[in-house]
Amino acid sequence: MVVLAAAVVSKTGKAVISRQFHEMQRSRIEGLLASFPKLTSTGQQHTTVETEHVRYVYQPLDDLFMVLITNRQSNILQDIESLHLFARVVTDLCRTCEESDILSNAFELLCAFDEIISVGYRENVNLSQVKSSIEMESHEERIQEIIAKNKEQEAKEELKRRAKQFEMQRKEAQKHGRAFMQGNFNSSVSNNMGNMGGMGSYGGNYSPSEAIKEASSFSRPSSAPTSSGSKAKGMKLGKKAKAGDLFESIKPDVEEPLLAPASIQRIYSESVHVDIDERVSITANKDGGLELMEVRGVLTLKITDPTSARIRLALKTENDSSIQFKTHPNVDKTAFKDEHIVQMKDLSRPFPINQNLELVKWKLSSKDETAVPLTITCWPSPAGNGTSDVNIEYELENDELELREVIISIPLVSDQSVNVSQADGTYYVDKSRRVLEWQLPVINSSNKSGLLECNIQGEDPNAFFPVMVSFVSETLLCGLDVVDILNAENNTEVAFTKEVVMSAEDYVIG
Repeated sequence: MVVLAAAVVSKTGKAVISRQFHEMQRSRIEGLLASFPKLTSTGQQHTTVETEHVRYVYQPLDDLFMVLITNRQSNILQDIESLHLFARVVTDLCRTCEESDILSNAFELLCAFDEIISVGYRENVNLSQVKSSIEMESHEERIQEIIAKNKEQEAKEELKRRAKQFEMQRKEAQKHGRAFMQGNFNSSVSNNMGNMGGMGSYGGNYSPSEAIKEASSFSRPSSAPTSSGSKAKGMKLGKKAKAGDLFESIKPDVEEPLLAPASIQRIYSESVHVDIDERVSITANKDGGLELMEVRGVLTLKITDPTSARIRLALKTENDSSIQFKTHPNVDKTAFKDEHIVQMKDLSRPFPINQNLELVKWKLSSKDETAVPLTITCWPSPAGNGTSDVNIEYELENDELELREVIISIPLVSDQSVNVSQADGTYYVDKSRRVLEWQLPVINSSNKSGLLECNIQGEDPNAFFPVMVSFVSETLLCGLDVVDILNAENNTEVAFTKEVVMSAEDYVIG
């Protein structure tokens, strides 16, 4: 079998699209296609027609024809089978078999033709394989996109965490700065200013946040002599040189409480810090049924003070045999198993300093749908006009959970606009990534269910999957927690800070 060309032509012999599989001049192809209507008999149904040199195998497509031009030695049965596959490809990729639709999908059609015929010979492919090839969907690419999105989400979480810490630091510094300035600024004014009346407004306009910025550029102690040279010029406001010089003279007194790192450092982090991180991966089918849920967690300890290195951690864990725990080789496994205590095997040895120590890891695999933190159901229904009505529902399965920064991403067939008729929360159409993001700041027992209704371009229900979900929470699914930390030598309590985060790592529906 040798196929010379495949074309969609009008009843007058005009080529709408044509793909040649052998080197042929354009005039030759146009001449063969132009002579095709003259060879067909009006009112009769034919599958093939032959000339002295070629054979036409054709099938009507409404007002057009799907035509294969082959040599006369080709297998007629294989030609007819190939013709039917070509016709199915055209009708599947185009909404209607009209010339305008075929021209608008010309690139996809020609790519599909190349998947069916290679150098004149039929490839062993079916319609689904052809569609998969032209869609060029890659599982590896999808995995990389998920990884990139998770990294982006982690970066956002880290940014928010640092912003929160900075805000707490700013407020604390502002509180310390105001208290000092109220006590010492007035005495400086009464002792040094005399009758200068402009300093009251100057002191009121100087904010502690500005003092922090300036204090960061100084490393000398408060008792060091103050230079009245170039640095004093940097403190001038407008032309009030005297006020600037006066403030420069008392600046060491103002800086001292703000530069005391120990007092501010204790507010945010003790010498012992614990991170509990849990990541959830869920695979569900298009109907919302759970296929697999996997939870992986890790408890990380960091100690910055050598005097607090000999400690033991008292944990609280769920009494669930399906949760598999694994401890660090240097951790006493017997104490962990019997008493839920994390301590060194050799109590005379301290924990390493200034290192992120992963002491405990755990894993939970389940197919129990009641264990899923958030159930997502996507219902696409073709509307009959080239669009689909899509309803997405969520339901919080555990009332004790509070999920934050929830984003439910629905893929879009095209970058056209989405008509949203109802949405709990907010939504965002990312045309560059072709996704509709349903954003919910918080999901808890007060809004444990919600709905988004929209109309989206595309009639294939499978095109709206997979649905991706991301969120964070301060409540863990496996229930592990650090309730107390004690000194291993004298059994006294050790102050510590703790950060608990549960996040969705790979949450896929469909």
